[in-house]
Amino acid sequence: MTFFRPINFKTMPTVPADSPQAAAFRRQVLNPLKLRLFLLQKLPMAWLAGLRLTALTPEAATVTIRYKYLTQNPFRSIYFACLAMAAELASGIQAMMHVQAGGPVSMLVVSIQGDFTKKAVGLISFTCPDGPRIAQAVAESRATGEGRTVECTSTGTDEAGDVVAVFRLTWSFRAKK
Repeated sequence: MTFFRPINFKTMPTVPADSPQAAAFRRQVLNPLKLRLFLLQKLPMAWLAGLRLTALTPEAATVTIRYKYLTQNPFRSIYFACLAMAAELASGIQAMMHVQAGGPVSMLVVSIQGDFTKKAVGLISFTCPDGPRIAQAVAESRATGEGRTVECTSTGTDEAGDVVAVFRLTWSFRAKK
């Protein structure tokens, strides 16, 4: 018997696209100063790397990272761990937003996989369009009290629109009692 079960999206109840708590969270983190303070307090490596949240809706989020001295590797591109950090934040900020409404839910990355297709230089934007799936998993966990997992995909593109990396992150959600 496994602790986490895959989500069956066809039989799950619908989730409201937005809640007042999620909207308030979104307003907070889309404020550049408040986001920087949040990153400095909770994710200092993301703050040092210069991650920026450029878009956050109930459906998707976009996080950018720029090639610079603190994010470089010896091959004159962005270090893979910095790319992974941006990809994780693109899905994780959505998870944090959807957890805001309702009772407490624990969330954890249980798996991460990355594919790199091009050298990452310049400004890289990671977009994760899995907000509805995350919201469904959180709602299902709250409804059943059981853990749920969701595999999210964060795709990184450069300024020319070319895909440089694709990360698949598996998040687990479990409503706290």
